[in-house]
Amino acid sequence: MNAPAVSDSTGQTHTAASILRRARRGQLRHLGGSSFFLSCHQVAEALVPVSIGLAVDRAVATGDGASMLRWLAAVLGLFVVLTCAMRWGFRANLRATQGAGHDLRMLLAERVLDPRGSAGAERMPGELVSLATGDALKAGMLNYATAMAISGFAGVGVAVVALARFSLPLTALVTAGSVLLLVITHVLGRPLEQRSAAERAKMAAATGLAADLIAGLRVLKGFGGERPAVRRYRAASREALGATLRSAAVESTVRAVAVVLAGGLLAAVTLVAGRLAAGGSISIGALITAVGLAQFLVDPLNRITGFGSQRAQSLASAGRIAAILNAPHAVGGTRQATEATEAAQATGAAAATGGRPGRLRFEGFSAGTIHGLDLEVAAGEFVGIVAADPKEAAALLAVLARDADPETGTVLLDGESVARLHPDETRSVVLVAPHDAELFEGTVVTNIRSAAPGVELGPVVTAAALDDLEEVLSDGLETRLLHGGVSLSGGQRQRVALARALAADAPVLVLHEPTTAVDSLTELRITQGVRQLRDGASTVCVTSSPGVLSFCDRVVVLDGGVITTEGTHEELVGSHPRYRELVLA
Repeated sequence: MNAPAVSDSTGQTHTAASILRRARRGQLRHLGGSSFFLSCHQVAEALVPVSIGLAVDRAVATGDGASMLRWLAAVLGLFVVLTCAMRWGFRANLRATQGAGHDLRMLLAERVLDPRGSAGAERMPGELVSLATGDALKAGMLNYATAMAISGFAGVGVAVVALARFSLPLTALVTAGSVLLLVITHVLGRPLEQRSAAERAKMAAATGLAADLIAGLRVLKGFGGERPAVRRYRAASREALGATLRSAAVESTVRAVAVVLAGGLLAAVTLVAGRLAAGGSISIGALITAVGLAQFLVDPLNRITGFGSQRAQSLASAGRIAAILNAPHAVGGTRQATEATEAAQATGAAAATGGRPGRLRFEGFSAGTIHGLDLEVAAGEFVGIVAADPKEAAALLAVLARDADPETGTVLLDGESVARLHPDETRSVVLVAPHDAELFEGTVVTNIRSAAPGVELGPVVTAAALDDLEEVLSDGLETRLLHGGVSLSGGQRQRVALARALAADAPVLVLHEPTTAVDSLTELRITQGVRQLRDGASTVCVTSSPGVLSFCDRVVVLDGGVITTEGTHEELVGSHPRYRELVLA
C-alpha cells in the first residue's frame, strides 16, 4: 500500500512507488543482466521438450541414427546453455537485490543522521535497525521478482509460439489460462500488501523493544524490572507473531491458488493434447512436446504470479521507508540558494569561530515550559544555570544542541541567529555535552580523541580528573571499553565523556550535570580543572551542584519557565531561600 505523499522540508516527496523506482534505477545494469540470462534459461528450457518431440518425429519414427545423434547433441547443448544462464542470471539477480537493499540502507542512514534531525526521534533504535535491514531488503527483493517475471514471460512466449506450430486450440488454451491465472493472483495479492505492512510494523516494534531492553539490561536488573520488561516484550512479540502468521496465511493462500490454477492448466493442456493425438490431429512427437511444455509452464507461470505477491510486500516495506524519509526535520537552517544568504551565513559562521568570541544571547526565547527568556552569556564567561524543573533544562539544552528550534524568539550566536545557520555550523561552535553521553567501543584514548584526533591529552585528562585511571585500570588510558563503556563505573564514564567534550575545545561549551557520579573531592578537582582549562572561553553549566556553582562567574535561576534571580553562588545562598532549596536541600 502506498504511503501518503508527504513533502519534507527540502520539498522532495517520497512514496512507496518512488522508493521502488529508486531501488530499480540504481541496479539497472545488474537487473538487465539478470533478466537476460534468466530469460535465456527459460527459453532453453522451453526448447528442450520441443527438441525431444522433433527428435521423436524425425529420428525415432524414421530410424535415422545420424539424425538422432544430432538431436541428442542439440538437447545437450540446450542443457549447457540453460545451466550456465541460470548460474549467471541468479548471480546478477543477487547483486541487483542486495545492491538495492544497500542503496536504501544508505538512504535511510543519511536521513537518520541528517544534522537537522527528527527522522527517528519517535522510533526506537531497534525499529530503525529493522527498517534498515528487513524493510530495505524486502523492497530490494522486487528486483529479484522483476527479473524472474521477465524470464517467466519469455518462457511462456516461447512455449506459446512452439505450441502454435502444432495446434492452435492448444495455443489458445495456454494463452487464455495464463491470462486468467495472472488476473486472479493479482486480485488475491491486494490484501497481502496490507497484511505485509502490518507485519513489518509489528516486527519492527518488537525488534526495537528487544534491542532497547538488551541495551538497558543492567539498569533493569538494578531495580528489579526484568519481569515487567519480559512481559512487555512477550506481548509485543505475540503481536508480531500474529501479524506474521496473518500475512503468511494470505501469502500461502495466494501461492496455493496459483499452484492449483497452474496444475489445472497443465491437466487441461495434457487432456486436450492427448485427444488431439488420439484423433490423429497431431503426431506423437507433438503430443510429447505439448505435455512437456505444459509441465514446463508451471515454473514460468509461478515466476509471473510471484511478482504480484512480492510487489505487495515490497510496497509495504517501501512505504515504511518513505515515512522515515518524509519525516519533517526538527530544526531549520537549510542553506539558501541565493548568494546573499550564503554570504550572510559565512559572515555569521566566521564571526562565531574566528577569534573565539562565543557570545550567546536569548531574546524572547520560548520552548517547552520556558517562556519569554532574555539572557546573555558574554564571551569568556562561566555561567551556571539552575533549572527548578528538569523539563526546563531539557528544553534549553535541546535548542542549544540544535535538536529543536525555539517555539518563539531567537538565539543569537555572536549576533547571528542560529536558525539561519546550518546545524553543523552551529554545533562546530556550540558543543552541548549531555549528562548521559554515550561512549564508543575502543580504548579510553580513542574515545577522548574522537572529538579532536590531534589533541594533547595531558590538560584534558587532568581537567577531567582522569589521571587516576592509569592506576585503576589495567592498561590505563589504553584500556579497551565494551559497548557503551559498561566496563567502567558511572563516575569513570562521566569523566571520560567530559574529557572528550573538553578535547573538542569548542568556543562555547554547554555542560549538563557533569559531576553527579563522582565524590565531592573529585568534583572539586574537576570544577577547578574545567575552570582553568576553559579560561577565556564561554562555558555554560546547567547544574544544581553547589560545588560547581561556587566556581561560576554568575548563576541564573530558572524557575516556572522564567528567570527569577541571578548573582554569584555566595550572594544567592545568603539572600534567596528558593535558591537554597534548589541547591542545598
